[in-house]
Amino acid sequence: MASTMGALALNKHYTYADYKDWDLAEGERYELMYGEAYAMSAPNTYHQLILMELAKQIANYLTGKTCKVFPAPFDVRLFYAEDESDDTVVQPDITIICDSKKRGPEGGRGAPDFVAEILSPSNTASEMERKFQLYREAGVREYWVLNPEYKTLSVYNFKDNVIFPKTYRSTDVAKVSIFPDLEIALEPVFAE
Repeated sequence: MASTMGALALNKHYTYADYKDWDLAEGERYELMYGEAYAMSAPNTYHQLILMELAKQIANYLTGKTCKVFPAPFDVRLFYAEDESDDTVVQPDITIICDSKKRGPEGGRGAPDFVAEILSPSNTASEMERKFQLYREAGVREYWVLNPEYKTLSVYNFKDNVIFPKTYRSTDVAKVSIFPDLEIALEPVFAE
């Protein structure tokens, strides 16, 4: 398959079977949403610092527990189909999967319990709305959106059908609702 987005057919509906066969250049990444390919740009340094600190706090908490945390790049097939006909593969910045049956050798199979996305300058409002709808429809229980520019966190609790976010600032401590005893100190997460 082609190694650049320009060579991919714009009007073609792609499946996971297509996606896994793409011959991509080093560092080239795509997500697949309802069969449509979307190029992803490389994250900047601050994005990666946020990712590592948040993943570290979560991983420390999950040590010895059945739930596992996966930082990007990590493929999540939100609507997993064994025959590889599923057409949505995303790479959230942080993914937590508690059900071991949803952890395949290629990545996540079905809705994770928790997803965190760290905004980048290249993210568009329509992309974030699309992901919000995807995660909600797939059955993700909790969705975090971290905004490095404003040092804020928006938390969507889909398990209780709450679609209006609870917002935290960088000096706050955020509770992870799917783990009642897990609190994330945001000051080190947003430290530069």
